[in-house]
Amino acid sequence: MLGLSIDSNPSHLAWVYAIYLTTGVEIPFPVIADRTGEIARLYGMIAPDASKQETVRNVFLIDPQQKIRAILIYPLTNGRSIPEILRLLTALQTTDKYKVVTPANWQPGQPVLVPPPQTYEALLSRQNDPKAQGLTCKDWFLCGKELPDGKE
Repeated sequence: MLGLSIDSNPSHLAWVYAIYLTTGVEIPFPVIADRTGEIARLYGMIAPDASKQETVRNVFLIDPQQKIRAILIYPLTNGRSIPEILRLLTALQTTDKYKVVTPANWQPGQPVLVPPPQTYEALLSRQNDPKAQGLTCKDWFLCGKELPDGKE
């Protein structure tokens, strides 16, 4: 995790220190000063309709292969939902690890969805005995399951 804005390094230091003084929370990630705005422009973080000098509140979830998996954009006037960002990060990690799909409002520990079968044979197998595959199905294309460790 890292922070990036077009503010100066002294401004970032003051921000990190003010957070610590007022909340006791230490910022556990680096904060990068992008003084030219080059990186911010590359990632679409400058919203000209809101400000020509401030970055909007973007969150990028980038996987270990450097692929952007999710972008959340918040207006300058509104804060981010850290629980939602963490939920989305966990959902991405879960879908990668288990090759499943997380439904709307999914929380870690809840059942996940499995992708629909890709062949007619797989469809028949799923239809004939979903329980043997650890599935609970509403229909052949809509099946869920519990994860093995129940934590993700």
